[in-house]
Amino acid sequence: MSGRSGGTRPTAVVVGGGLAGITAALRLAEADHRVTLVEGRPRLGGLAFSFQRGELTVDNGQHVFLRCCTAYRGLVDRLGAGRLVDIQPRLDVPVLGVSGSGPATRRTLGRLRRAALPVPLHLAGSLAAYPHLGPADRLRVVRAALALKGLDLADPALDEISFGDWLRRKGQNAATLAAMWDLVGVATLNARADQVSLALAAMVFKTGLLSDPGASDIGTAAVPLGAIHHDAALAELERAGVRVLLRARATELKPAGQHAVRLDGGELLSADTVVLAGAQDTAAALLPPDAIDGQQRLAGFGTAPILNVHVIYDRTVLRRPFFAALGSPVQWVFDRTAHSGLATTALGAAHAGAQYLAVSQSAVQDEIDLPVAELRRRYLPELARLLPAAGGAEVLDFFVTRERTATFDPAPGSAALRPQARTRVPGLLLAGSWTATGWPATMESAVRSGHAAADAALTGSARRPVDRGDGRWPR
Repeated sequence: MSGRSGGTRPTAVVVGGGLAGITAALRLAEADHRVTLVEGRPRLGGLAFSFQRGELTVDNGQHVFLRCCTAYRGLVDRLGAGRLVDIQPRLDVPVLGVSGSGPATRRTLGRLRRAALPVPLHLAGSLAAYPHLGPADRLRVVRAALALKGLDLADPALDEISFGDWLRRKGQNAATLAAMWDLVGVATLNARADQVSLALAAMVFKTGLLSDPGASDIGTAAVPLGAIHHDAALAELERAGVRVLLRARATELKPAGQHAVRLDGGELLSADTVVLAGAQDTAAALLPPDAIDGQQRLAGFGTAPILNVHVIYDRTVLRRPFFAALGSPVQWVFDRTAHSGLATTALGAAHAGAQYLAVSQSAVQDEIDLPVAELRRRYLPELARLLPAAGGAEVLDFFVTRERTATFDPAPGSAALRPQARTRVPGLLLAGSWTATGWPATMESAVRSGHAAADAALTGSARRPVDRGDGRWPR
């Protein structure tokens, strides 16, 4: 059993090597703790990771972020990986609407983009020219946006209301739901308006679209996610003196003056501080009884899936980095050709100009378990409806990645289920995107939760750095 070194430096065990665990481990190591990070998978990064499919490097999903995600951006900078991400100079989202089929197919391209004007005028010009809504519906959107801006995010009553119900009370209809509110909300909240808490939806729209003109500018990794969340993270953790144990699963926690964490290989780790930074079911299984208020409710804390459909064509069928779709089961499509390394593979060499597209599908409870063959029959014709060049292209590869428990279920009432970082057990803390960060289950929420756990562990410590209040890495 390992514990304090010479009785001088405090010890910590962080269970979970996702973004929350990476953040907490680095923060505690910077405060002179001897830290061990335990991760059951063979790599770091949680659900934002890469894997190899032959010679191809594949991200498991399209994990984008916004300029307002200051905590995640702070972690990327702390990992020395700032040059490995790109952020749009200004928000610009192509929205491709499609109707009809065959020769009668009609495609309409609109854009949601901002101008160099203060909020809310920064989006006014884009909305005025948005072809997927008529003039009356555009005014409906404006009225609802102004009403959202006036909501108090600290009001607990917002969590008891469905976003969809609130929108309809504000005059929204099926057209505005599809072309605006769900277009953005499904991708960020992993739920449709009728299934999501008004509190979470208001937080997303107020912070992303109605706070600062540049808040909603979209950021993406310029390299495979694993290069940032595993390679760079592992190097920084080791540089900070963190002992990283991969393929090591925590099976038991014994809370005491010195906590003990038992691993599946039999090793017993003792520590003054333990941070449970894994998924909600993992944390629930390790928590001692009555460690948090309403602990039994964690068993009813639902999850929501995300599906990604990956298609490699023998030619270029899309000439933009990404787009969102309307009038189709397809939600968002991303060009992953460059950073997957397709051109350097044998497949890419044999088919010059081959293109790799990834279709990101959130809130797809009815599709997450469908066979690959059925998903192929469903999505290839839809991509051809949206992208005419795809209809005459050869499909070189088609595969699917599934995250059945990608996020917590953001339904009304979910805020009451999200625990704070501190538990009733001294030295035992919680982290993860599902904890009470106020954000939906995003990379930003995960990093903020890691900071919250570290802050709780370091309360009263002379080595606790100053939190600048904007989510950036404390100094």
